[in-house]
Amino acid sequence: MRLIPEKLADPLKWKTPKMIFVNSMSDLFHEGVPDEYIETVSRIMVQANWHTFQILTKRSLRMRDLLKTKLRFASKQSHIWWGVSVEDRQYGVPRIAHLSQSGAKVKFLSVEPLIEDIGIVELKNIDWMIVGGESGPGARPLEASWVRSLRRQCRVSGVKFFFKQWGGVRKHLTGRTLDGKVYSEFPERPTQLAPDSSQRLTLISAAKQLSSSFIPVSALAGD
Repeated sequence: MRLIPEKLADPLKWKTPKMIFVNSMSDLFHEGVPDEYIETVSRIMVQANWHTFQILTKRSLRMRDLLKTKLRFASKQSHIWWGVSVEDRQYGVPRIAHLSQSGAKVKFLSVEPLIEDIGIVELKNIDWMIVGGESGPGARPLEASWVRSLRRQCRVSGVKFFFKQWGGVRKHLTGRTLDGKVYSEFPERPTQLAPDSSQRLTLISAAKQLSSSFIPVSALAGD
């Protein structure tokens, strides 16, 4: 695991609104990441409100507890989307309740890779669901009935549905069409213009001051 505080101000430099997947290859709520660092990341996301941020975690209890306390200031921001991984019944499904309890404004489920039928899930207060199969060597198959069940539950609950992929060893061949249709639904994204250059320079300077107290850290850590 690495902390890279010198990169924290980068979103403030980008004038064009972007969809930003925070820590796409890691987990912001990993036990090795200090609360203070997570708070700094969140404060910069709040400032960069012309972008849309997606934060996905398997550490749902920690995220829930911080969103109700130290991160309360960020929890109600409509341009920051908070999500949990839901890969199976044993580990994934319980995270849905933690997310629902978090008080976040926009909540999403990443049901990917879906490795078994997770049955009927509680979607109250959930805004978005992403579903996809496992890919790469040794990928476990995704049953169409599992996906159809989740699509149906989303329709009943008014949850936006995004089907990402069937997956498999050669995912480029299996595609992402479900019953003849491509599902690419998203929650509504806020439309906010970026501040002018001088204002962004002020924000960047403040963000660098916020992050200056952190020393880059490298350590072995499992996911």
